[in-house]
Amino acid sequence: MKMLTHACAALLGCALTCSAWAWPDQPLKLIVPAPPGGTADIAARIVGQQLSADSGQPVVVENRPGAGGGIGIQAMLQAPPDGNTLLLAASNVLAEVPLVIKTKFDPFKDVVPVASVARSSLVLVTSANTPARDFRGLLDHLKTRKGSASFASYSPGTASHYAGLILSERAQLDLQHVAYAGSPIALQQLLGGQTDLMFDGMLTSLPLIQSGKLRAYAVSGKTRSKYLPEVPTTTELGYPELQFRSWVGLIGSSKLPADVLAKIHAAMAKAGNAPGVRQKLLDIGLEPEVNVDTPALLRETREMSDHNAAIVKKFDIKLN
Repeated sequence: MKMLTHACAALLGCALTCSAWAWPDQPLKLIVPAPPGGTADIAARIVGQQLSADSGQPVVVENRPGAGGGIGIQAMLQAPPDGNTLLLAASNVLAEVPLVIKTKFDPFKDVVPVASVARSSLVLVTSANTPARDFRGLLDHLKTRKGSASFASYSPGTASHYAGLILSERAQLDLQHVAYAGSPIALQQLLGGQTDLMFDGMLTSLPLIQSGKLRAYAVSGKTRSKYLPEVPTTTELGYPELQFRSWVGLIGSSKLPADVLAKIHAAMAKAGNAPGVRQKLLDIGLEPEVNVDTPALLRETREMSDHNAAIVKKFDIKLN
């Protein structure tokens, strides 16, 4: 009887463990609505590798860039809402881009934030060839080129775009906006001198800052970055309105059944808190932060969207 009790307990423990996985018998597809090499792409490969190790199932990362994330989201929504096809993206695809690009989906009805794994801040960078050594010096330098200087963004209608507009107006720089399809190409152009500055995600700019190819002048937010503790915040510099921090994580169909959503939450809580995942995210410039509270993420994303909508209205940003 004692052996039977132990056996039953073992089977029950296995059942509880196995039930935590949303993908018990088929691969998981993570769609990234951006080109390879960007914040979401790198995060997807880190998280996907851990999810695969935990579940014993392959995890396929598929890049579907275009339309400010709309192509990737549509691809995810066309798949059955069974949790086997999800989007891994930064929150800008819900709280920024739909404000300026007509989408075939409603960011607050058709899709839902499932879980976040990290946070990302913006950093103001230029090529290391720029003569200015600090933020005030950069503004003085740009004023000598008023009307001809430009700022890059990793996509129109994103925080990268908004931040450049706000800085240009507040500092009276009359900067021209040049939009690109993702950070990698935007940074290439910045390094090549085709543009003068950029508000970029920490993940993609940090390696270039550390190698001396880019110079950092400010970090968006209220607190300094652990990666660049010597770089002041936009709040310190007198630009408190430059507050842009996004979450990076999973987005799914709003039709996901409650039990499937719960299983994904359990899987992400384990994968996101794995020491190896946290360290890898730290190593690339993301701030690990696992949140599987979907209602809370939804409220936050709505607040971000409202904040950004005011910026879009003020600057009359229209892309189509």
